[in-house]
Amino acid sequence: MRQTNHFLHPSTIWISREPQWVTTILGSCVSVCLFDKKKCIGGINHFMLPYWNGEGLESPRYGNVAIAQLFQKMLEFGVKKEDIVCKIFGGAEMLVEQVSVFNIGQRNIELAKKIISEMEIPVESSSTGGKLGRKIYFNTGTGEVLQKYLVKNDQNEAK
Repeated sequence: MRQTNHFLHPSTIWISREPQWVTTILGSCVSVCLFDKKKCIGGINHFMLPYWNGEGLESPRYGNVAIAQLFQKMLEFGVKKEDIVCKIFGGAEMLVEQVSVFNIGQRNIELAKKIISEMEIPVESSSTGGKLGRKIYFNTGTGEVLQKYLVKNDQNEAK
């Protein structure tokens, strides 16, 4: 079976019954990857901010919405909660001068870990925080995640 590729944009969710490599780029954003080891079905989100305040449109731009929606979609695909494992990535503090003020990356990480813990889903692995962005590749058919750090060069452009 040929695997296809998908690029996951911020504020979106992707789930697939067929094996696919899903790629996304994370700075302070976080991605939660859920995988059913029995049915080999995986899903991933990419959220930008921790909490939706209840105003305007409910959107997976916010972690509390994105994680709940990803979990619900997994259940709709026939996955059982007890068969799901989790991997969490991202949450870097990219803007050093704003770290102490906003802490977006850290708040995103804390939210993801809190919600997954409350759902009683085991976190199999994670790579979070730090000062460098990440490019991750998630295989929806195996649960494998490959990661590459994005290094800034002298002109402050990510490589």
